[in-house]
Amino acid sequence: MKKRFTSIAAMGMISALALAGCGANESNTEDQAGGDGGDTSASSLEGKEITIGVFSGWPEGVAVSELWQHILEEKGMEVTLEYADAGPAFTGLAAGDYDLLMDVWLPTTHAAYLEEFGEDITELGAWNDEAKLTIAVNADAPIDSLTELAENAGKFDNRLIGIEPGAGLTKATTEEVIPTYGLEDMEYITSSTPAMLSELKSHMESGENIVVTLWRPHWAYNAFDIKDLKDPEGTLGAAESIYSYGSGTFKEDYPMVSEWISDFKMKNDLLYSLENVMFNENESDEYDPIVDKWVSENQEYVDSLTAK
Repeated sequence: MKKRFTSIAAMGMISALALAGCGANESNTEDQAGGDGGDTSASSLEGKEITIGVFSGWPEGVAVSELWQHILEEKGMEVTLEYADAGPAFTGLAAGDYDLLMDVWLPTTHAAYLEEFGEDITELGAWNDEAKLTIAVNADAPIDSLTELAENAGKFDNRLIGIEPGAGLTKATTEEVIPTYGLEDMEYITSSTPAMLSELKSHMESGENIVVTLWRPHWAYNAFDIKDLKDPEGTLGAAESIYSYGSGTFKEDYPMVSEWISDFKMKNDLLYSLENVMFNENESDEYDPIVDKWVSENQEYVDSLTAK
């Protein structure tokens, strides 16, 4: 902050210079400690607030968001997770209501949101390159390809179990999978990811055939004996990458965190292990102790995420 001093005496001028010098030192100290320039050292993170938007029902996004909440809170930050569907989450990020999203699938699943909001948000990089939209069935199902599903629909109770109506996977299934493979006569049921997983679990336990919309990475592939149906027409797209995106001012507001998130990588096997203890083995909605334990068992990896 600039200070104006008025003086006609030499002593006054000396005092003014002294005060100006002191003010400059204070300004430099503020910059080094974060101040208006964001986080520039680990100590400058203390007390800073950050809000992470989390897509409801997407376990990989929940898992990494909970992990980073743990990491950043250990650094002294105040971290809030806000759950929302994709549309409101992107809207909130573009408006600056959220600081960070960590589950943006590209180039296909969330492409429409990037077309709408891309100029107002900041790409921070991909943390996983093994993502894929899928249609899955029990491993002993009598078919191996989506080309066989229409003529065998009766063996699956003529139902295709989906997730949230607004999901990119639902859009791809409705607009690409169903018309391409002639599945219009099947009942396509959309409600929520938990409802789909409940159906999957009950059918696996009873030994009945089931076909669901799913994606990799997902803990269901560890928990259940399931397989992906081949998609020879490529209606669900090729493998995708999962990106983190920040608000329009994220890099300026959180330069150190921005660097950490940009460098963040997590392979499917490691992600599965975190998802599995959070969503499959855990019977409560309280993730903090689960994540704490997982971090302690994977401390070297977690420490490496903020080593710079």
